[in-house]
Amino acid sequence: MMIEAVGLDADDTLWENERFFRLTETGFAELLADHGDPEEISRRLYDVEKRNLSRYGFGIKGFTLSMVQTAIELTDGRVPGSVIRQILDLGYEMLSHPLHLLDGVPEALEALAGRRLILITKGDLMDQERKVAASGLVERFEAIEIVADKTPDAYARVLARHDIEPGRFLMAGNSVKSDVLPVLELGARGVLIPHDLTWQVERDDDPDHPQFHRLGAISELPGLIERIEARE
Repeated sequence: MMIEAVGLDADDTLWENERFFRLTETGFAELLADHGDPEEISRRLYDVEKRNLSRYGFGIKGFTLSMVQTAIELTDGRVPGSVIRQILDLGYEMLSHPLHLLDGVPEALEALAGRRLILITKGDLMDQERKVAASGLVERFEAIEIVADKTPDAYARVLARHDIEPGRFLMAGNSVKSDVLPVLELGARGVLIPHDLTWQVERDDDPDHPQFHRLGAISELPGLIERIEARE
């Protein structure tokens, strides 16, 4: 059984992402230091973000709106306009932050050259397109797929669009919830490449499944694929 196509996540699999959210969250807590300690402010922000995912989806714009909403709630609606402006500036800064590839990514993609590679990422369309373009990796991929969320149905549509059988597909990324569980449900392989700052919403327990694999780094992915094909 050959692996016909390899899907790769983008944020925190190919390049840094969550680190910038954490830095911004620290700046947000400092702006509202008179209304709670940093841990409490972060908890309130996380709760608001979770509630807003169905409205705003994933990405910096939704995160910025959630910071504004949290500030309003923490201050009982008395947050000054100057603080709102500073929160918006934090969001603007995130949208213009330089992109940093993770260690080993160019080498891993070079080792996978010749295979059908599909970048599958979720979030705000404009921001994800910006990051993909800035990465310099576009030519490495047969296709770029930006989805609102990574559900089994979303993956099924991607595979159908590219005429790929689930049993011949492997998806690799840093989130069990987004990059592993949905593809296992379809009969594909899911590979976890953990990142030390994976967002809490994206975490889940490793599944006890024969088609699940956990790696220590993306550099191990080409070797894993070769071993899978050699066994089957």
